[in-house]
Order: sequence, then C-alpha cells, then structure tokens
Amino acid sequence: MVDLVNDPFPDLAALDGLWRSAWGGPVAAGYGRVLERSLVHVGAYEAGVLVGFVNVAWDGGVHAFVLDTCVHAEHQRKGIATALVQRAAELARVRGAEWLHVDFESQLEGFYRRCGFAPSAAGVMRLV
Repeated sequence: MVDLVNDPFPDLAALDGLWRSAWGGPVAAGYGRVLERSLVHVGAYEAGVLVGFVNVAWDGGVHAFVLDTCVHAEHQRKGIATALVQRAAELARVRGAEWLHVDFESQLEGFYRRCGFAPSAAGVMRLV
C-alpha cells in the first residue's frame, strides 16, 4: 500500500536514492531550497520509504508547473505517478493555481494526456 503525503519535505538522502533509481543520477544540490518555494509537492511512501515524488513550482500567481515526477524503478507501472500528479493538481487548484503546465519528453506524452493535460504549443530554451 502506498501513502501519498502532501508537502513531505523528504530528506535529501531519500530523494537522492529515488532520483538515482528513477533517472540514474543524483538529486540536485540545494533541492530543499526549491521545495521551500514550491506551491506543493507530494511524496509517495511505502512502509515509510519514499518511492515516488512530484513537485509543483509556480509563478506566485495563477500558473503552476509540474516538475520532477518520478517513481522508483521497482514501483513503476502501478499507478503511483498518476496518483501523484492527480493529487498535486488538486492541491495546486485549492492553493490558487488556475493553470497547470507540464513539459515532457515525447515518450511521456501518453502518460500526461491520461493525467488530463491537453496539447499546447510551447517553447524551451537551453541556457547551459
């Protein structure tokens, strides 16, 4: 059974283990500062262990942005990511966001469409 926890502020060691499993690399240094400024973040825990996570950043107004959706490799394909995004979307709405944006790689399009995101034209610029 997986429990979703609103704004858990997980320790960086737990996040690092999740990041390494989900993305093959470490969590960014200073990620705790990112969470302090977020509109919401949600953790998925199984037996007290962080197995999934999503962050929602915002502009301080009506726009919010889904970031860092991930699930530990051993727990994928169980609906955890969908539950995380749905919970995060509801909390973002309750906390004042009117628009929820997400950028994703092409292989994740089906997932985010199933989560309720509509197609939109957007742009991105790499700065480093």
